[in-house]
Amino acid sequence: MFVLASKSPRRKELLSSLIKDFLIVPSNIDESKYQLEELSIKKAEAIASSYPNDFILSADTYVILDNVVYGKPKDKEDAFRILNTLQDRVHNVTTYFTIMNKDKSICITKRVDTLVRFNKMTDDEILNYIASNSPMDKAGAYGIQDNDKYHFIHSIEGSLTNVIGLPIDEVREVLSELKII
Repeated sequence: MFVLASKSPRRKELLSSLIKDFLIVPSNIDESKYQLEELSIKKAEAIASSYPNDFILSADTYVILDNVVYGKPKDKEDAFRILNTLQDRVHNVTTYFTIMNKDKSICITKRVDTLVRFNKMTDDEILNYIASNSPMDKAGAYGIQDNDKYHFIHSIEGSLTNVIGLPIDEVREVLSELKII
């Protein structure tokens, strides 16, 4: 069996393009205790104790601008602050993902980066987007899949699926190397 250690509907949808049958078992670790580069490992480890024979995929996505990390907004005011900061600038979307199998002593972690350039936005445009509630569960307070309606992204350089939350080409590569797919 394969286990996705995430409750993200976007990760579930992306992973289902590679693997048809998998369990969803979110890890409930205290994310504030870990550095960005180790969090996906800690999430996989938390699940591996209950699923030692299975392959586990965990991932964490962050928006980084000027060495400041933007996760999910705390509230609507925080979402406004984040989106206002990102507008008309280029930021980095970083995802760390880990594929682990405890019994086989496999632990592979990769980092994928994508550059995203935001358009300039008015306060009303930002508030209209926040009113949709879409930004509230996403790193950097936005989902690139909302761009068709809200037009806040000018361009990206790198993996689109990384910005969505799971760099599917890079995950496919590791799963192929492990002969899982």
